[in-house]
Amino acid sequence: MRFIFITFVRTSNDIKQQPRGIWDEPIRFSTKTKESCAMAVSAAGNHTRLRVSCRSPGQAAGRSYYCDFQGKPSLCRAYNANPRHYFTQMMWELRKLKNACQGAKIYRPHMCKKYPDEAQMTFLTSWPKTSAPKASKEQRKPSVQAQPKPVATAKPVKPQPQPVKPQPGKGSPGRKATPKPGKTTTRPTEQPESSASRLATEYCWKSLHGVCSYLISWFQV
Repeated sequence: MRFIFITFVRTSNDIKQQPRGIWDEPIRFSTKTKESCAMAVSAAGNHTRLRVSCRSPGQAAGRSYYCDFQGKPSLCRAYNANPRHYFTQMMWELRKLKNACQGAKIYRPHMCKKYPDEAQMTFLTSWPKTSAPKASKEQRKPSVQAQPKPVATAKPVKPQPQPVKPQPGKGSPGRKATPKPGKTTTRPTEQPESSASRLATEYCWKSLHGVCSYLISWFQV
């Protein structure tokens, strides 16, 4: 009897020490606009389904909404060890939004970030219908845009004054070009041979032409 009692006590303590699962109690949080939200997990065949339900403070009409996510997080080894922490990391992203159903299309908690999309929670549907969630940062590849090259600005060209053509009938204000004096070659003028010189050539020796010409010219005077 004592052995049965000790076994019952140990079993009760083991149950109390087991970590609380995500299926036991929803994860509650508040959005950026102070909306109260709850995350409830259920099984859907081979998939795990998550419903995020929110309502505005004071239960204002028209401000209640929900959205469903679905995936196979069990493919992640870390999820199987602590599934509640997986959805807690997802909750950290949801509470940064103004509307918990208008976030990313696929959530990648840090503990299973390296696993494929199949292991992540993907947006399924929402009520009331809202615009499709944005793709997560991991999905969007940064597109490198070619930066336009700076266009070199052309320097303004100063207009050069063009010479004004003189109109017919009007005198041009410019100076007239003076013709350059050409080079003139002076030819030696042939003086007529005097009679004294002619007589000296005829009657005197060649070496005495000058003396004879002088004497003849002296007598002719």
